[in-house]
Amino acid sequence: MRRGLTLVLLAAALAVSAVAGLALGPVRIPPGQVLDIVLGGPGARGAFASIVWDVRMPRVLLGAVVGAGLAVTGTVLQALVRNPLADPFLLGASSGASAGAVLVIVFGGAGVAGLAGGAGLPAAAFAGSMAALVAVYAMARRGGTMTTGRLVLAGVAVQYILSALTSLVLVLSAHPNQIGTVLRWTLGGLGGARWDELALPAVALLAGTALLTALARPLDLLLAGEEGARTLGLDTGRFRAAVFVLTSLVIGVLVAYSGAIGFVGLMVPHAARTVVGAGHRALLPVTALAGAVFLVLADLVARTAAAPEEVPVGVVTALVGGPFFLWMLRRTSRTEGVAG
Repeated sequence: MRRGLTLVLLAAALAVSAVAGLALGPVRIPPGQVLDIVLGGPGARGAFASIVWDVRMPRVLLGAVVGAGLAVTGTVLQALVRNPLADPFLLGASSGASAGAVLVIVFGGAGVAGLAGGAGLPAAAFAGSMAALVAVYAMARRGGTMTTGRLVLAGVAVQYILSALTSLVLVLSAHPNQIGTVLRWTLGGLGGARWDELALPAVALLAGTALLTALARPLDLLLAGEEGARTLGLDTGRFRAAVFVLTSLVIGVLVAYSGAIGFVGLMVPHAARTVVGAGHRALLPVTALAGAVFLVLADLVARTAAAPEEVPVGVVTALVGGPFFLWMLRRTSRTEGVAG
């Protein structure tokens, strides 16, 4: 009952957020006229209709898809490493995906650049995301255990390395005009959303969420601990490796179209657990909708807070998520100590 009510409320919140995202901007459109345009009413044509359909609608849809995907993958990563501070950005997955995409943008050449609108960019982002996750996990896990301190330090170390790699790529780039593009990519943004680029992220989100929801029971078993999960028949090593690949694929595809946007996968799962509990079958759909609402609203703030200038949405999520991360770090440190 609580799950169903929560899903209905979040769906309504997403609809309201989407209308706000379509209505607000440099040109303000009355919400009633936005609904008229979207529903094909008498006012469905004209300049406002072009703004809604060609400029804002792809951006709102991409924000919803990316927000949902980052929240879902953050939820799953927290279960895989059994750590409440796990997040695609903090574990280096988003930074790795961004670094892979930047390498393709700068050094891809004509052949790979031709694939950028298809499989080239997402493939490079997936490879970077997977490499970063494996590196962080290997560094943080020692003697069969993993503490919050080692996980955070490993994530920070990998992010510094990837940041240095991205800076080196910028220095070596033979095309100075690419610097602005790469900087926007590393800060995260939805301004480049286009209709022809929505299909792949949407498919990655829907397929990934469906598969991860089907794996809800083994994810729940991991919450019981390594030994408990093995006792109940779960091959934890093989399962964890398979889900790491799946989450890296989803993160890679999303980051390939939005850049690195942090803290969505950290904050949203914690908020969702307070409402529907820790069981993943109920948690994942709620997390997906909540993540979509959060990023659509964050992008709305990014577009309007400093108008006519636009703030990268990754900056907005960091301003909200940074204090939340520090609060979570202090809370978890009380129980295990960060030196672990």
